[in-house]
Amino acid sequence: MIIYPAIDIKDGKCVRLAQGDFEKVTVFSNNPLSVAQNWESKGAEFIHLVDLDGARIGISKNLKVISEIAHELDIPCQLGGGIRTLENIEMIIKAGIKRVILGTAAVQDSNLVREAIDRYNTGIAIGIDAKDNKVAINGWEDFSEYTPLEFGKKMESLGVKTIIYTDISRDGMLSGPNIKSLEEMNKELKDVDIIASGGVTSYDDLKMIEEAGFAGVIIGRALYTSDIDLEHVR
Repeated sequence: MIIYPAIDIKDGKCVRLAQGDFEKVTVFSNNPLSVAQNWESKGAEFIHLVDLDGARIGISKNLKVISEIAHELDIPCQLGGGIRTLENIEMIIKAGIKRVILGTAAVQDSNLVREAIDRYNTGIAIGIDAKDNKVAINGWEDFSEYTPLEFGKKMESLGVKTIIYTDISRDGMLSGPNIKSLEEMNKELKDVDIIASGGVTSYDDLKMIEEAGFAGVIIGRALYTSDIDLEHVR
């Protein structure tokens, strides 16, 4: 199981939100590159980047610092947040990102997903961000008609091979993951690697997720608060 340290970028800074609320921001660093280099030095195999400004307004706003991170590290990065077109995907991959995560765009445009998969194959992942059993869009500020499982099955039918599943109600709260929903998703989607995200707080959480057979887990706030020591789990 791959552990993905999360670096959420807003206004060029490394931050964490509580439950996806843009009014509940904690700034952890003014230098996201140094944060990424720190996680790499502690044994990270893959970095999870989120452009929070992009997620909210649908335009990538932090590409300069994101590209800097991708080029300076010796490990791969994946990026989500505001990626809505093939041109945007191409630009991000050219900037050095290994895997592009589609969220709102995947909900709104199945043809984009098909074309992106045809062109970039495993370089495309889908982010399913859920709250109250509905898939959230537009930076978690609106909701679609899909349940997470319905949408996951639809993405699987389009050839998607990687899904990042986030329980928004747990994200940034250090409250533990929604293991029931995670396990349901992992059980039902046979041909997809599921990366668990949201609320991972303890070594017990990590053990539970690993034993459930997930391909990866994203850890954010718990790394920044030292509730989980990356070097200890590598």
